[in-house]
Amino acid sequence: QVQLVESGGGLAQTGGSLRLSCAASGIIFSSYVMSWYRQAPGRQRELVAAIAHGGTTSLAVAVEGRFTISRDNANNTVYLHLNSLKPEDTAVYYCNAIHAILKSNVYWGQGTQVIVSS
Repeated sequence: QVQLVESGGGLAQTGGSLRLSCAASGIIFSSYVMSWYRQAPGRQRELVAAIAHGGTTSLAVAVEGRFTISRDNANNTVYLHLNSLKPEDTAVYYCNAIHAILKSNVYWGQGTQVIVSS
């Protein structure tokens, strides 16, 4: 059974920082591209950051220079480091795993709420 379990969300002030974690089980972690998405109220889910097994990363323009993504392949965990937070970063953040070759193998976590107060 595949599980992606997010943690680390919560309330932060503008300019503050948070670190989100996503622990994966039931998959061969090294075979998956790991990503973070977010969905704000009334908006579509959007890609925030992605990281391949080898460490190649990509970030959405809205978070470049503020967020970083990293992964610990030994512990099957992916992280999203949120810095210089803005109220518009308020959203539910979801962990996503997609097989690097078998694109049909896609899994989602349950989401973790991030609220940034102004």
